[in-house]
Amino acid sequence: MEKWLIKIGIALIIVGVVFYLFRRTGVFLGRLPGDIVIERDGFRVWFPIVSCLVVSGIITGVFWIISLLQKLL
Repeated sequence: MEKWLIKIGIALIIVGVVFYLFRRTGVFLGRLPGDIVIERDGFRVWFPIVSCLVVSGIITGVFWIISLLQKLL
């Protein structure tokens, strides 16, 4: 159980650093090109398609790095 908590903690740190770097470069998730926003009077629909793909890629990368580290250690 302790090893899983450490791995989850490392993954959260990596994701946090990536989000921090996104924010520092001026790229905000939810406002990426390809995200669909429909605004009308008193109505707003938001489909974060590209943001979801980016987050999915980041999470996949983090888990790939974790599995690679497991094999090395």
